[in-house]
Amino acid sequence: MPLTPTGDLVDRTASGVGAFNVALLEQLEAILAGAERAALPVVVQISENAAGYRGALGPLAAAAHAAIADAPVPVALHLDHATSTDLVKEAVRRGFTSVMYDGSLLPWDENVSRTREITRWCHDHGVWVEAELGAVGGKGGPEDGVGVMESAHTPGVRTDPAEAARFVADTGVDALAVAVGTAHRMTRRTAAIDLALVAELHAAVPVPLVLHGSSGVDDGTLVAAVRAGMRKINISTHLNGVFTAEVRDRLAARPETVDPRRYLGPGRDAMAGEVERLLRLLAEGAEAGPT
Repeated sequence: MPLTPTGDLVDRTASGVGAFNVALLEQLEAILAGAERAALPVVVQISENAAGYRGALGPLAAAAHAAIADAPVPVALHLDHATSTDLVKEAVRRGFTSVMYDGSLLPWDENVSRTREITRWCHDHGVWVEAELGAVGGKGGPEDGVGVMESAHTPGVRTDPAEAARFVADTGVDALAVAVGTAHRMTRRTAAIDLALVAELHAAVPVPLVLHGSSGVDDGTLVAAVRAGMRKINISTHLNGVFTAEVRDRLAARPETVDPRRYLGPGRDAMAGEVERLLRLLAEGAEAGPT
């Protein structure tokens, strides 16, 4: 199946759509396998950090295109957390259906100016744009999540609904990632989302809301967040944890193993099962209606 425009998957009236990050081919395969089993759409995400890890965006993007072409469910391809204008333009040239320009650490005026310029350019090329307003903590934090919790729950780390509406009007973006109590790289699902704020943002902002740092959110709160108005749910660290836990178990059981297929394959399968479960959770939980 050809790539599906991201805007067709992430709609204001839709349920929550899972958006999952890849850095390895096995992770890409796991996401697509899980989506196929769930018979639900998915957003495959490649971050600026993942491109840096691989040394270039091209190889992973090419693999994604090849794999997605055989997927029986709708799949969008998204560039996640890009701070480089050049990388945004490269992703557009390589056929990504959406990009996230992250100017959230910039002063307001500079964030608006740069985001507006990039959005206009992307729209000229038919590409959907996500931006971020408010500090979603943990992007530069340690890999094991230590120190992230404090930034996630700092009272001032929140997106103001009026500012969010103004930002969208001033930039023309198609979706907005907002700070409502989550943090990136959390390895425990203990984040406390401000669901009342999510509802306020949903009422104030005329584009889909995106929840970053969703790995730190438990199942029930994820469903509640979707019911309150979140439409794109980004999950990376949690799935990395599922993958890695299976790899560790396999190597612990058979420490003499040297063939990476013997542990990466099971890691891929474990991640695929969790992708399927999460996609069903987001879709079915939202369908149940508000609580």
